[in-house]
Amino acid sequence: MSNTPMAASPLTRAVLEIDEYVSGLGWDQPARLFALVDTARLRAEQPSLADRLGLGGEQETTALTPIEQDEIPTGKPLDEFLGTIAWPDAVAGCALTVERLMLPPSAEAEVPEDLDEAALTRWVAAHPERQEVRMTVAVLRDGARESALRLREKDSPTEVLTGSGLVPGLAEALAATFEE
Repeated sequence: MSNTPMAASPLTRAVLEIDEYVSGLGWDQPARLFALVDTARLRAEQPSLADRLGLGGEQETTALTPIEQDEIPTGKPLDEFLGTIAWPDAVAGCALTVERLMLPPSAEAEVPEDLDEAALTRWVAAHPERQEVRMTVAVLRDGARESALRLREKDSPTEVLTGSGLVPGLAEALAATFEE
């Protein structure tokens, strides 16, 4: 995609491609799950699917193609849903986008200690320093990880923060989907 740096790793490029795609859908979106497949393998093994996805021969041989999966069920906690996933061998990795509210570290001392999860969610939602963030986290079977974070108040492709350790808990949950 247009804003994806060519010097970045294939995993970073895939994460930024997914971030750009989901950004085009606007905010207040449900979580979205993507399989990451080796583009060259996809073109070789499933040329008709590659054609439908617009994957001509111009992509580099190390590229990853994100393929959006079915909608994530809303009635089940995300960690429980991820625990039910088993990927076929053709899937090199996976990625997830999710929107959350976050607070700056300075607000941690203000959090009341006796809140259950629902009450904590309401407390954070009412906090004046809360920020909406979209997280895109990807992992590969070989353990590689990458994340992209986009704040709603700085919703611009030039303001997306990337790094392998930005959302370690979600990366661990995604990596577990590849465990036997």
